Amino acid sequence: MQAKQSINDFVIKFANVNGTGSASANGMFAKAIFRMGIPVSPRNIFPSNIQGMPTWYEVRVSQDGYLGRRGGIDIMVCVNPQSMKRDVAEVDPGGYFIYDSTKPLDLRLVRQDIHYIGIPLTEICLREYTDARQRLLFKNVIYVGALSALLNIDFAVLKDLVADQFKGKEKLITPNIYALELGHQYASKNFDCPIGIHLERGHKVAKHIEDFDNILMDGNTAAALGAVYAGATVAAWYPITPLYIGG
Repeated sequence: MQAKQSINDFVIKFANVNGTGSASANGMFAKAIFRMGIPVSPRNIFPSNIQGMPTWYEVRVSQDGYLGRRGGIDIMVCVNPQSMKRDVAEVDPGGYFIYDSTKPLDLRLVRQDIHYIGIPLTEICLREYTDARQRLLFKNVIYVGALSALLNIDFAVLKDLVADQFKGKEKLITPNIYALELGHQYASKNFDCPIGIHLERGHKVAKHIEDFDNILMDGNTAAALGAVYAGATVAAWYPITPLYIGG
């Protein structure tokens, strides 16, 4: 089947294992698109609070500025073998399934109406890192780097995001940028980039989006900031995120 073709209008979903650092990497992916001036709406879908259990993160990219869930998945990034059968089934015909190809894909998971992109994430991490924790964390950063090539994300924006995220912890900046480069180089070398579904800075964006300055934040942060601006004191934390408000 012919691959889907779309610019600045698609849904991508990440299938991860809770407790692996994927939330930070997925958030960086969404912020990079936002900083490119393209409307984006990310959300956790069934975010498991139990380490080792499945968790999903869905991002809707809409040049018209739509924020609600659209339905249907154009690109699935699956790095969780536990949920792979379900994740493959969710991809729309003509869409893309991106997975860790260190081990051969189970033939029972192969569909004829979608397109597979295998990136040996575990193999790359085993080659590049000796520390088990680094292998776990950088796997996520590597797939974001690969997506930057596949989807045409501005790599300079990703580097700036890393610098912002680790401000005051400069020793972490270079290793994270290196992990991004590993993914970007692998995808650029092994696939025709960008793929049919991709991003373009400066492409058509709805006029009502261009006319306003926007910020990207989650609902918990918005609620906490609202309480602060109302004159309250707030203490909040993840995952339960209770708010304690006092005068």
